[in-house]
Amino acid sequence: MRIGLFTDSLMHLSFEETLETASNLGVEAIEIGTGNFSPASHCDLGKLLESQSARNDFLNSIAAGGLQLAALNCSGNPLHPDREVAQRAIQVTRMTLELAGLLGVERIVCMSGCPGTPEGGRYPNWVIAAWPEDFLQLLEWQWKQQVIPFWSETAEYARRHGVRKLCFELHPGMCVYNLSSFQRLRAALGPIAAVNLDPSHFFFQGIDPLAVVRSLGEDIGYVHAKDARVDPYNLALQGALDLQPGRPVRELVWVYRTLGYGHGVQFWADFVSALRSVGYDSVLSIEHEDPLMDAEEAVSRAVSLLKSTALFGPPTVLPGAPPAY
Repeated sequence: MRIGLFTDSLMHLSFEETLETASNLGVEAIEIGTGNFSPASHCDLGKLLESQSARNDFLNSIAAGGLQLAALNCSGNPLHPDREVAQRAIQVTRMTLELAGLLGVERIVCMSGCPGTPEGGRYPNWVIAAWPEDFLQLLEWQWKQQVIPFWSETAEYARRHGVRKLCFELHPGMCVYNLSSFQRLRAALGPIAAVNLDPSHFFFQGIDPLAVVRSLGEDIGYVHAKDARVDPYNLALQGALDLQPGRPVRELVWVYRTLGYGHGVQFWADFVSALRSVGYDSVLSIEHEDPLMDAEEAVSRAVSLLKSTALFGPPTVLPGAPPAY
């Protein structure tokens, strides 16, 4: 396994400062946001597409720090009912796939998106209830008319540019947000559809990340190392679906935290062991969104925790021992 960093975690630093910080901390691989939900602080997508010289400089800067470019992240909502918003997201997604091909990057991190209704409008509609029955009718329309057609076409576009894995982040608010919704997309797209496994999105939903790892197996294409804490008092009082934007952290049901501040060392040891057991030995990409901690301090502490829990070397085969995977 390799410790990685989604460089949006240090968006306040320049590209060069981010690479230096990552290298000094012992990070081995980086993931770079290209636009959409990412501010693309470390990537000029248009310039990199236009200029071979710019691409060479980009890759040389990464390599000079002893780092590898592991993934590009274009997470957004290309299914947005506002066509202007959707078209911008689609353009960034396609440009990212083109750039990945030029840079030799085989994995893209993305989100499925969430459409609106057949009548149009400006706002997405995330269906998570089976009653009243209108919800199920809308859900079927979203999948059959929007999700599957768009991503089937995009998967073919990705293949033409040498991208092997579209790694979907299972994120609430998107049509693909849990195991069953991913499995529906995987059945439609085939093995190019994979999961960017971010355990922080599972905790407040009551999903066990270790069980998800075991079920997904080889469909795990990438991993975000991000934690979350569910406050037991607020959960008991408000339930997991509570939404109170703008409230202080102490009043929230859940909040993103730095590794170890939501779940301790034992969880992360179990998590990386579960990944190893299904054959995942690739990047653990740290993502900082902790509202209580300085970004550089958070990344440093996350790296330290992963250094003490991640499995770096191949397993030693002992006589009579069961196979790792």
